[in-house]
Amino acid sequence: MTRRVIKQAVPVRYVCHGIGHVELRRFDASRESFVALTAMLHRAFASLGAQGLNCTCVDQTVETTRQRAMRGDCYVAVCEGRIVGTMTLYASDREASCELYRHDDVASLRQFAVEPAWQARGIGSLLIAFAEHWAATRGYAELALDTPQPATHLIAFYRGQGFRIVDFTRFEGKRYDSAILSKPPVATRTLANWSQRLRATPPIAHAA
Repeated sequence: MTRRVIKQAVPVRYVCHGIGHVELRRFDASRESFVALTAMLHRAFASLGAQGLNCTCVDQTVETTRQRAMRGDCYVAVCEGRIVGTMTLYASDREASCELYRHDDVASLRQFAVEPAWQARGIGSLLIAFAEHWAATRGYAELALDTPQPATHLIAFYRGQGFRIVDFTRFEGKRYDSAILSKPPVATRTLANWSQRLRATPPIAHAA
């Protein structure tokens, strides 16, 4: 199986009053650090860890972050050189333990987080809007994700973004059930030009 990886990302610039310019771009190991990305994930998931939820991102190693990011398309939201949000988008994943993620017409959003001090400022909504655009323009019928069932505030956030709960599952090694949420993705007009410029960038083949 192969997937196409873009050599160079053209940034999306997003202005949110009071915080300046947030640049959404593909994670680039020559510019960003997996160490910094892992530390941000730990901070973002610390409150869930404090609830006794052993989410992978609570204490995952730098190598785990790297492996999860490299298996999909990892994006970061950056402001003034600092990572303030991230997500990794996956095509249909035959190796996923979640049955829905294995469907040919389903893309999934994983390793999703926003720096705690930057939450409730539109960063998460921006990332999800781009995730939808990414999935829709690649022909996927659904964009899916999972979140701990006890994290009711996260379920409320995703439902506010149009996701619906379609299943519950317990992933291996977890002490809690996860809600599986999904929605039909929608291409966003404001992201269309950026997406077209990305497609115009010479791609390379990458073995998955």
